[in-house]
Amino acid sequence: MEKCIGSYPRVRVEGGGRAVVSQGGGVLLVETVRKAGLDAAISAALTPWRKPRAVHDPGKILLDVALAVALGGDCLADVAMLRAEPAVFGPVASDPTVSRLIDTLAASGENALRAIRAARAEVRRHVWRLADREAPDVGGTVTVDLDGVLVIAHSDKEDAAPTWKRTYGHHPLMGFVDHGPGGTGEPVAALLRPGNAGSNTATDHIAAAQLALAQLPKKYRRGRRTLIRTDSAGGTHDFLAWLAQRGRWLSYPVGMVITEQVHQHVLKVPASAWTAAVETGGEIRDGAWVAELTGDVEGRPKGMRLIVRKERPHPGAQLRLTDADGMRLTCFATSTSGRPIAELELRHRLRARAEDRIRAARATGLRNLPLHRTAQNRIWLEIVQIALDLLAWMPMLALTGKARLWEPRRIRLRLFAAAGQLVTTGRRRTLRLAQHWPWTGHITAALDRLTHLPDPG
Repeated sequence: MEKCIGSYPRVRVEGGGRAVVSQGGGVLLVETVRKAGLDAAISAALTPWRKPRAVHDPGKILLDVALAVALGGDCLADVAMLRAEPAVFGPVASDPTVSRLIDTLAASGENALRAIRAARAEVRRHVWRLADREAPDVGGTVTVDLDGVLVIAHSDKEDAAPTWKRTYGHHPLMGFVDHGPGGTGEPVAALLRPGNAGSNTATDHIAAAQLALAQLPKKYRRGRRTLIRTDSAGGTHDFLAWLAQRGRWLSYPVGMVITEQVHQHVLKVPASAWTAAVETGGEIRDGAWVAELTGDVEGRPKGMRLIVRKERPHPGAQLRLTDADGMRLTCFATSTSGRPIAELELRHRLRARAEDRIRAARATGLRNLPLHRTAQNRIWLEIVQIALDLLAWMPMLALTGKARLWEPRRIRLRLFAAAGQLVTTGRRRTLRLAQHWPWTGHITAALDRLTHLPDPG
């Protein structure tokens, strides 16, 4: 009889291993928490919810859940990953204790949410100072992208409803700070809404913008140092009026729906008024042109400019009634003056990076809302944002080169999944990562950079 040889080696498995740490690369998140001062800030913010003689600190419990989500968990019970490694993550509360804390915070309504958000804003200012030239405000402007996210519900949860895509669930409105081409992004707003919430509800966009602005340092509230971008869902009269009222310190490009009036103005634009669109490197974008619409269009506020782009549609794309001459038309409004319209159009087009942030959010706890009541899921959204903060701050502070652009899935597979051996000598504990792991050098170099950062306070 011939001996069968498989494609993979056969390994004998035993369950008696000791001093072995799974998810050893998670020490990167722990050190980021320490250097950012996030543990102290969250603990101080949740002090009012700590019961007398409680064993576990509410801030530590909430942060443990956020760490579990950052490592790939998608429910409260996944905090067991941390509980299994007390040498790295410290003592972790039991599942019932975690659930009771979420219920307590949910019952307090806006008070707990305001406390968590204030702590995050305080830590964000500190992290940006630590990041120095790697911070998202190095160019003098902070860009915030607002966009909606559809979250599917697989059971009848509170406020779950049919969505505009004929699915069932919720429709949160999110805000992200764009780190630019050399980085990723971090969340600054999450507004939980029913699945049937409108995409272009002005009050929701205003509320999300206010949440986002509250996360930024106060110096960005003057001199037009904050830029808010949205797609056409934000192109409502009320939201544009709200933005225009804050025009002294706030600028914007907002996508606009091409109405019949706008379409007629586009048809009247002379050929000489069209300018070639450009790419990020400055080269001409093939088959795309931009022009500014003049005159009274849509009763636009004072200082608002309307810029339209026409582009040859991609193969197989269907033209719309508002397109013209075989060209796909898109339009946006902006308050920025004194810059070439091709440059402004490129800036608005880069809003597409928000889709990357949404993909990262779905991979980090936003695939579903695991709790039943809306108040509980609002706390879960804050936990997801803390996890996303850590996944943005760690690369910003510790990684270099292409590694700074890695999305959460890749960071987990290459860095966090590294196993290690815990060696105790005297009073010092050392985590020895596998020498053959291809990304061990990335982990040790990142930890070295974090270690050399000043401690908070």
